[in-house]
Amino acid sequence: MNLESFCALMERIAPRELAMEWDRIGLLIGTDRTEIKRVLVALDLTCPVADEAIAGDYDLVLTHHPIFWEPVSSILPDRFDTAAAYRLIRHGIGMFAAHTNLDAATGGVNDTLASLLGLENVRPLPPENIGRIGTLVQPMPFGSFVNLCERVLGTNARIVGSPDDPVQTIGLIGGSGGGDVAFVKDAGCDAFVTGEMKHNQALEAAFLGLHCCVLGHYETENIVLKPLISRLQEASFDVKYDLTQSGRAPLPCPQGGNRYE
Repeated sequence: MNLESFCALMERIAPRELAMEWDRIGLLIGTDRTEIKRVLVALDLTCPVADEAIAGDYDLVLTHHPIFWEPVSSILPDRFDTAAAYRLIRHGIGMFAAHTNLDAATGGVNDTLASLLGLENVRPLPPENIGRIGTLVQPMPFGSFVNLCERVLGTNARIVGSPDDPVQTIGLIGGSGGGDVAFVKDAGCDAFVTGEMKHNQALEAAFLGLHCCVLGHYETENIVLKPLISRLQEASFDVKYDLTQSGRAPLPCPQGGNRYE
């Protein structure tokens, strides 16, 4: 598959128009390799991921999170924001990112999260339609729902709200969704699952009476990588897609284990 065909395939899976206007998506590092035969898939382009791509002679790295959030005046091997990119460029390896467009896309981050949590009647969460709303088969105590989330994602939650309160309508925004607590409440949700929440956002959620289950940015987004690889592999048999072995949560949290039972 040539690079243009790969970009077209990603456009079908995660259309560009679904991305937020501030996002950095698409082909962020070009390559002069005429054929894309091996693609390494990761949540982030870190130096270990770049080194893995180099050692494995990959043609392209596909990530969820972009690079170069702020303009850079130089690309140096000893700067945090350019070191990994420097290594790829030096070895002629390209890099493609699908970020908020993959969050919002059908079968993307938030659809995957909803499926793993067993939600029904899943639909976009207004106003941006990046997140999702769904319902549990039947109401359950919030603590039991937290236990479910922890088991599914293999992590510990930080929560807002009483574990004893019943919840059924759930809002989801994988990654950093704490700024949307008011939207989630206005959408009629009993509880909100996200990856990150600031102190003041948690206070707002408590004031609004919105139960929140905060599970980690990495943990709520990394779940999309294996399904994404499966979709890509089915659509392009001549390319080998591999999940990185070097990707790590920068703030890992071991699984807790049914604290609310």
